[in-house]
Amino acid sequence: MTHDLYIGGAWVPGRETRPNINPSDTRDSVGDYAQASAAQAREAIAAAEAAFPAWSLSTPQQRFDVLDAVGTELLARKAELGDLLAREEGKTLPEAIGEVARAGAIFKFFAGEALRPGGELMPSVRPGVGVEITREPVGVVGLITPWNFPIAIPAWKIAPALAHGNAVVFKPADLVPGSAWALADILSRSGLPAGVFNLVMGRGSEVGAVLLEDPRVTAISFTGSVATGQRVAQACVARMAKFQLEMGGKNPFVVLDDADLDVAVNAAVNSGFFSTGQRCTASSRVIVTEGIHDRFVAAVAARIQTLKVDDARKPGTDIGPVVDEKQLAQDLEYIGIGQQEGARLVAGGQAIATNADGAPGFYLQPALFAETTPGMRINTEEIFGPVVSVLRAKNYEEALALANDTPFGLASGIATTSLKHATHFKRHAQAGMVMVNLPTAGVDYHVPFGGRKGSSYGPREQGRYAAEFFTTVKTAYTQA
Repeated sequence: MTHDLYIGGAWVPGRETRPNINPSDTRDSVGDYAQASAAQAREAIAAAEAAFPAWSLSTPQQRFDVLDAVGTELLARKAELGDLLAREEGKTLPEAIGEVARAGAIFKFFAGEALRPGGELMPSVRPGVGVEITREPVGVVGLITPWNFPIAIPAWKIAPALAHGNAVVFKPADLVPGSAWALADILSRSGLPAGVFNLVMGRGSEVGAVLLEDPRVTAISFTGSVATGQRVAQACVARMAKFQLEMGGKNPFVVLDDADLDVAVNAAVNSGFFSTGQRCTASSRVIVTEGIHDRFVAAVAARIQTLKVDDARKPGTDIGPVVDEKQLAQDLEYIGIGQQEGARLVAGGQAIATNADGAPGFYLQPALFAETTPGMRINTEEIFGPVVSVLRAKNYEEALALANDTPFGLASGIATTSLKHATHFKRHAQAGMVMVNLPTAGVDYHVPFGGRKGSSYGPREQGRYAAEFFTTVKTAYTQA
């Protein structure tokens, strides 16, 4: 089946198609997906521009009805769409179903936000003058999303954009278009006026470039690599467009001597290895104090041996495949670099050519390094795979310093039973999100998401804070 683009309320073929390959079984193609040309990307922008004035003045009830309908269908079809997601991206089936459910909850949340636009009325400092402060949509927004959360991240950009009255041109990751197309199909039947939402699949160098350069696109929300995020920022600054960036992470997880060992191990394994480590919030650096270090490393190594690496959709699979051949090669390269730098490979790190049924795929045994030093590349560069390195620290103070010794600042975690240290860490960890006795890779949909330093730029995503990016503030004065 060929999956077309969605432009101006109609499904249209692209310039060419590209197969969507299952990383659990590379003999399996999920389908063929249209690739937009630069001209088609411009057509989508024109459609959004034409639809924006009416949609920006639509009623809260109209927006609620659309978003609530999308959320309802996502939740009703979470098993079916979760299977699609696991098949195209390699996330295990339970994780994939959970991601679809999260996308449904996001649309439901922003349906409610559409009914709560807010605003302020206050007196002026001048007699007889009233002041009204309101939020208005910014216009046509370009949304560029990554491959690792192919339905949740689109949801947390599309839903607030529409809830606040914007028109959307959506470019999903070229590697995993299936979940994005399924979401677009649902949106196409949700009651949205033609042109309010548009799907343009294709290469970032062509389709993404159009979104960045076209003056009709007033705002860009991007999630992806640091290098691409920097190019997005440069292009937007050049034409004074609003932009929001979520990029890389090298997230630390601190384990103190007083930690509950089972809690610490469970959190570290979940953070570092689940979703094949392909999460921007994954903890790839675990910083462990002297008293618990050896027991912790031994316990994590033992846990790794119990993890089942297999087809993402097979019951009992703990770790699915890496997303594609390029990512697998990158992971293996970093494992080699870690060994060359002198780190001790405690467990895992081997590529697996086939799954248990003999199907070829991009499989990798989760890798655990110990006896690492802060300057090693495996501790400074984002690998984006199931590769975790352990750093030894003398005490809490050194552990905190090591945790903050990174140009990134998305998430940070700690395992401890000390209220004193937990409280201090929450205040002094240089990250946008901090977890205590929890995995770093697990966040709620109704609260802000985002980081500091090189991880993020611009207003937070998700929750009520999404309004900061998708609206602009207007102050109106009235003489009585």
